[in-house]
Amino acid sequence: MNAFTFYNPVKLHFGADTLEKLANELTQFGEKVLVVYGGGSIKRNGVYEAVVEVLKKADKTIFELSGVEPNPRVETARKGITLCKEENIDLVLAVGGGSVIDCAKLIVAGAKHEADAWDIVIRKVAVQDALPLGTVLTLAATGSEMNSGSVITNAETEEKFGWGHPAVFPKFSILNPAYTVSVPKDHTVYGIVDMMSHIFEQYFHNTTNTAVTDGMCEGVLRAIMEAAPQLVEDLENVALRETILLAGTVGLNGFLSMGSRGDWATHNIEHAVSAVYDIPHAGGLAILQPHWMRLVVSVNPERFAGLATRVFGVETAGKTFEEVAYEGIDRLSAFWTSLGAPSRLADYEIDATKFEQIVAHAMQNGPFGNFKQLQEVDVRTILQNAL
Repeated sequence: MNAFTFYNPVKLHFGADTLEKLANELTQFGEKVLVVYGGGSIKRNGVYEAVVEVLKKADKTIFELSGVEPNPRVETARKGITLCKEENIDLVLAVGGGSVIDCAKLIVAGAKHEADAWDIVIRKVAVQDALPLGTVLTLAATGSEMNSGSVITNAETEEKFGWGHPAVFPKFSILNPAYTVSVPKDHTVYGIVDMMSHIFEQYFHNTTNTAVTDGMCEGVLRAIMEAAPQLVEDLENVALRETILLAGTVGLNGFLSMGSRGDWATHNIEHAVSAVYDIPHAGGLAILQPHWMRLVVSVNPERFAGLATRVFGVETAGKTFEEVAYEGIDRLSAFWTSLGAPSRLADYEIDATKFEQIVAHAMQNGPFGNFKQLQEVDVRTILQNAL
């Protein structure tokens, strides 16, 4: 494996009644709190009321920014940044899923800089500092509650990019599985696909001697695949929600990528697709990832075969590594479809009309991907095969 330095300062409160920890966390910060949330589901499921009650008992002055989009917009982050600057906000509290947290990360960074928020996203401006950020998670998916990354969309330019900085690590994150029980089936499925895709992105690398992290990846994937089919049929099962919630956090908090550098090409292509079509991120991943896998099997068929055997239960007798690998990819695609995830771009009424725009977006910084470096022709092939 590669030499590495691991850093993750997030204090994680996980389990039932963990919102009780919020009051103590609040003592570290000033009076003014900006609560950031999405379309209103936290008001329907009672989380909003519970959070506000804690804030009021702590004598905090509450400001709000609602309406964060599923693919969070830079325009929304700009509104939050303006609020922070005008009201001298002391703490930003993101209450919701990964999109809300991603938006909040840009808000806390932008509040400490004079530059436009999009310049931070495109790395034209280097982050130097950020306001404190706390999170109350209501959707198992992205792992944003325990990492320093964020993905932001610019609807005006039809661009979507990931960015990050250690300054935007949450100071604390509160994860109560009961807060995810009200998540509907489609978003539950999207969350499952997203966290599995994160693990695949980290699993496929060219580093040797990674038995520890390989085993961790495979173990988390097996846990997800055991729980997921049960959960989509029993959405109010808190024990299953608990398993999936922790899997999403572990899936992208840095533990699984110690000593190696994952690929991330599928995410780059999906960002280009959803920047143009505004489809659910995980829906795009469910469609694209198996086609990326089929394109790159030849780089290391033995690695794909190992995954197929240990995670998808593919028998190896009398088969080549390639045959085992392809069978594993087919089982992955079938698994996601069985949960209710889309399998073709046509499921979102996407055709080849804007492929060149998507390819140009994906290739903006040149060839990409660490397991296999993709060229324009590779991106077109993946898109075409996904139709």
